[in-house]
Amino acid sequence: MKKIIRIGTRDSPLAIYQARKVQFFLHEEGYISQLFLMKSEGDIIQNIPIHTMNKIGVFTKKLTNIMLSGEIDMVVHSLKDVPINIPNEIMLSAFLKRGNPYDLLVYKGSNDFLYNLNNHAIIATGSLRRASFWRGKYPHHTIIGLRGNINTRLIKLYKNAWKAAIFAKVGLERLGILEKLNNSKLLNYKELDWMIPSPGQGIIVVSTLKKNNHINILLTEKLDDKKTRLSANIERQFLRTLSGGCMSPIGAHAIIKDKIVYFTGILLSLDGMQKIKKTIKGTNYKNIGFQCAKYILKKGGKKILEDNKKIFHNKKL
Repeated sequence: MKKIIRIGTRDSPLAIYQARKVQFFLHEEGYISQLFLMKSEGDIIQNIPIHTMNKIGVFTKKLTNIMLSGEIDMVVHSLKDVPINIPNEIMLSAFLKRGNPYDLLVYKGSNDFLYNLNNHAIIATGSLRRASFWRGKYPHHTIIGLRGNINTRLIKLYKNAWKAAIFAKVGLERLGILEKLNNSKLLNYKELDWMIPSPGQGIIVVSTLKKNNHINILLTEKLDDKKTRLSANIERQFLRTLSGGCMSPIGAHAIIKDKIVYFTGILLSLDGMQKIKKTIKGTNYKNIGFQCAKYILKKGGKKILEDNKKIFHNKKL
C-alpha cells in the first residue's frame, strides 16, 4: 500500500484551491493524499501592512518548518510568496503552468476616476508594488492599506467608501469570482496590463525535501511546466540581483515565445515618481534577469533602493 502523501497549505480559499490541484494530480497518478491546513503568520497578523512586519516568508515559513520536521511531505505555495533564499534541504520540485500574471482593478460604479484628473478616488491595496504604480499614474488619488483573503478584501471594498481595490487577476479567476463579477451590478473590473506583475505572480509551486527522491521525480517529470519554471527562474534571478524584498516595489515578467525570452523588469520609488524599466529580448536564459537588474542598478537603481530603505527606517510609510 502506498504511503499517504501529506500536502501542506495555508487555509485560505485560494491556497486550498491550489493545493487541491496538486492533490488531484496525485490522485490521477494513483496516490492517496491528505491536506494539512494551517494559518501562516501573515494570515494571523492582519492589522499591519506586510512590509512593516520586517520578516521574510511570513506566508511560507511555518509550513516550511513543519515540512523540515517531517510532519508533511510537500507544500503548495503561490510562488510570489516564496522567499528567494530557501533552506538547503528544500527544492522547488514543480512549477504548475502559469495563470494570468496581471493585476486587476475591481471598482464600484463608473470608471470616470481613471480618466478625469479632477475626480478624486480612494484605492485600496496591501501591495507596495501596486501602490507605487498607482501613485505614479494617479498622484491625485489616495492609497489605503488592505489585508485579508480575496473574499474578505472584496467585502471590505463593498462596505467602505473606497472607489476600488487591486487584486491579482488569477486569484479571482481560480475561485470563480471573476465570472460572478461579470453578472454583478455592484462591482466592475478592469485588467491593469500597464502594471508589471510581481515576480512569480500567477504561478503555483510545490516545494519538497530534496531527500524525497520518489516524490521529487514524480513531480518534476509529470507536473512541472518547463516554460513556467524558466520564466520563474528569470524573474527570481532579477529579484535576487536587485536584493529586493518587501521594502522596494519591483516588477518582473518573462514571456517565452519560440525559444526567445521577452523580459521586462522595473524598480520604482515608493511614491511612484521614479522608476527604472528595462526590456530585454534574447535566448541567454541563464543571465537575462541578472543583466536587466545590473542595468537598472547602474542607471540609478541603487539610489532608489537606498531611498526606499531610508523612508522605512524613518517610519514615513
